[in-house]
Amino acid sequence: MSARPAVMSAPRLLGKKLALTTILTAAAALFVASLALIVFQFLSMRGVLADDLRVQAQIVGNNSSAALLFNDVKAGEETLAGLAVSPSVASASIFDARGALLAHYQRGTGAQPGEPDAALLAAGYRYAIDAVEVAHVVRVNQQRVGVVLIRATLDQLFARLLTYAGLTLAVALASLALAYALVSSMRHAVRRAEEHLHHLAHVDSVTALPNRHEYNERLAFALERADRAASAAGGVGLLLLDLDNFKVVNDTLGHDSGDRLLKLVATRLVQTLRGNDIICRIGGDEFVIIVEPRETDPGQPDEVDAVARKILAALAAPFEVEGHQLYVSASIGVAVYPRDALDARTLMRSADTAMYHAKARGKNGFEAFQPAMEQRAQKRLKLEANLRRALDLGELELHYQPQIDVRSGRVVGVEALTRWHCRELGHVSPAEFIPVAEESGIIVALGGWVLRTACRQAAAWRDQGLLDSLVHVAVNLSARQTRDGALMDEIRAILDETALPASLLELEITEGVLMENVNANLDLLHGLQAAGIHLSIDDFGTGYSSMAYLKRFPIDQLKIDRSFVHDVPGDGEAIATAIIAMAHSLQLSVVAEGVETLAQLDFLRQAGCDIMQGYYFARPMPAAQITALLREKRSSWGERATIPLTPA
Repeated sequence: MSARPAVMSAPRLLGKKLALTTILTAAAALFVASLALIVFQFLSMRGVLADDLRVQAQIVGNNSSAALLFNDVKAGEETLAGLAVSPSVASASIFDARGALLAHYQRGTGAQPGEPDAALLAAGYRYAIDAVEVAHVVRVNQQRVGVVLIRATLDQLFARLLTYAGLTLAVALASLALAYALVSSMRHAVRRAEEHLHHLAHVDSVTALPNRHEYNERLAFALERADRAASAAGGVGLLLLDLDNFKVVNDTLGHDSGDRLLKLVATRLVQTLRGNDIICRIGGDEFVIIVEPRETDPGQPDEVDAVARKILAALAAPFEVEGHQLYVSASIGVAVYPRDALDARTLMRSADTAMYHAKARGKNGFEAFQPAMEQRAQKRLKLEANLRRALDLGELELHYQPQIDVRSGRVVGVEALTRWHCRELGHVSPAEFIPVAEESGIIVALGGWVLRTACRQAAAWRDQGLLDSLVHVAVNLSARQTRDGALMDEIRAILDETALPASLLELEITEGVLMENVNANLDLLHGLQAAGIHLSIDDFGTGYSSMAYLKRFPIDQLKIDRSFVHDVPGDGEAIATAIIAMAHSLQLSVVAEGVETLAQLDFLRQAGCDIMQGYYFARPMPAAQITALLREKRSSWGERATIPLTPA
């Protein structure tokens, strides 16, 4: 990256040249101004001297009129002798009316001047290079009787002018020096401000690593270098690293601890990777590593994968944060230019796609980008876009799967399950669209629609007298819904709107959702229980399965996960039996979902299971079909399952 400092120093060099040009321009302006002031001062002083000489010439003329009338040379010389007090006067002469010299005064040596010419008499004064001459006509009774001529040197004026010029130039130089100091100080202040702004714009404030803006520039530079070295076998690797479950650290220890952890992660990454690898933090808990091929061995195909493995190994050791030992893992997406993308934006998207696949595969690992991932990502985007419109377009509907009481063989409940037939994509499995709804947040609106629709249907069945044997209608709550502070109010509003008794509604929550925020969920469940709503734990056995939390939560029922039901008779027998026994010891009823064979039904019945649902009895069916079933009030479920029934 050696070219980068040169590029960055170009604006500074330009700024330095601009400052120098400004100083030189100011110096030239000061010089011209000083020269103009000196010239003006010279002209002003010379004019004052000429005026002074004219006054003196007039005084001499007035005092020498008698000497001219009587041709008194001595009187004229005495009059001129008074000019000796004026140091600038070099000589003075009095001429009579005929132009003859009457008297003369000379300071030092010099040639005796002649009679002034007509031009000097008309103007009254005349400037020479080094002197000023003044002529005054002496008149008596309006008659010219003579002329006074005074000549003064400019030596003293030049001496004073030199002093003035020196002072002016000294002031100008001092001003210039002050201006230079101010400009230099301003330049330093601007440079510090520019460096600070550059730091803020290009460096992450938490980790001191390059930030997103700097990352974009460095990636573009790396791709340009790769293009120039197109003959090399290797390419530019991009690793997008996302810390797993970092939100838990922020939520439990606070954001300050989260920032300290990010600093420690950044330090460890810097210590782990090579000097020419570029590490950037682009936001939150996401880091990007740009891996350029080594010039000595550019063709290593597994070089980027090796860097990813090295990162995962480095993060395996715990981090010490405020007395806590924190273990941090990461999910890493890997993409290589130009193999996986032909520009920076697509390369980043490819790495992001691979990173999400790494998370989906269980986190704490890395995935290299494959074209099939992009296809799946595009499908997911299309799925999300269509799902957002599905409610408005009326594409969603609820199917209901019967739940059969083992002892009576009657339908005692139904579980509401969402089905989606998209106009563009056709039938979409819940296993596809429910996770997308969870990740995108659509699940909140979708869950509200499911709850309202199921309650309306249950209220309609109740009005039709079809709920004689039905104990409840089960609706699943998602993790996003349980975190919604308005959930309780929404449920109450739906029950009020549909006039459905709360006892007929059953809400199913998975173990994982319950344990995300125990205290908040405990308050939520107590509120639901106080409202008279039946509560069930779904997919029991796949999460914590702790007796302690079962005793804490106000629940009424457990649902054995279908994975255990699938393994009975066989490997799942012990787990299923233990769950049923534990639930009964806590006075909880047990539902087995996913019952598909007679062997499963027989085992679960002998183990004491209370309620079953699954394809063995019926698939989820539309509201009209389940309505017809309830209207028939058949007992054929028990006959098919060979369960001895008691009269309803």
